[in-house]
Amino acid sequence: MISFQHVSKTFDGKVKAVDDVSFTVNPGEIVGFIGPNGSGKTTSMKMMTGILNPDEGSIQIGKYDIVKEPLKAKQEIGYISDNPDQFLRLTGLEYLNLMADIYGIAKEERGGRIERFAKEFGVYDVLHRQMAGYSHGMRQKMMVLGALVHEPEVWILDEPMTGLDPESAFVLKQMMREHADKGYSVLFSTHVLEVAEKLCDRVVIIRYGKKLFEGTLEELVSRYHNQSLEEIFLEMMNHEGI
Repeated sequence: MISFQHVSKTFDGKVKAVDDVSFTVNPGEIVGFIGPNGSGKTTSMKMMTGILNPDEGSIQIGKYDIVKEPLKAKQEIGYISDNPDQFLRLTGLEYLNLMADIYGIAKEERGGRIERFAKEFGVYDVLHRQMAGYSHGMRQKMMVLGALVHEPEVWILDEPMTGLDPESAFVLKQMMREHADKGYSVLFSTHVLEVAEKLCDRVVIIRYGKKLFEGTLEELVSRYHNQSLEEIFLEMMNHEGI
């Protein structure tokens, strides 16, 4: 579960990247976080994961407040950032073992998980290569594996499909659905509205740091007289008052 309540974040004392935003991601749900570049999605996710602290409001991950009990909250999170170009001097296997070490996963447990995930995402044969030599898509796959190796209950995924080939994107979408069906929570940002339409139980739409909508796609479509999701999104970005 994610509870994001009345959260605000200002940069340089004047740029309000997130402005009194509230929403929840309940157990058993996939929630799509939708908005144009600069809308506040990544800033919000960085506050959920403890990379940034909110100026106002509260953020709860499962039972834990991310500000008051950051280590316990972070144990619950699998986070894929919007930048896969990290830890490039490590081999893929070294990176995954580092992530497993951080989360305290025993060696007898991690081996099977790493092998299974690496085969599912088609990177098993390159685990011993340095990640600096990986393509962008392969690096993105490693970020996915690193986020999931400790089997967290809450997934926070920032544009997770970017750079993935169709087969790997399909595998990840399946895993997201299976994870939610187990009673866990998935929040992911995306610019691909067709993915949100097919995968999400609910969506949260923001622009200029303000929430414009939270609810099911059926509720959104009925509010906008049965237009397509793309038409609705464009209308909201062009005409909604802030």
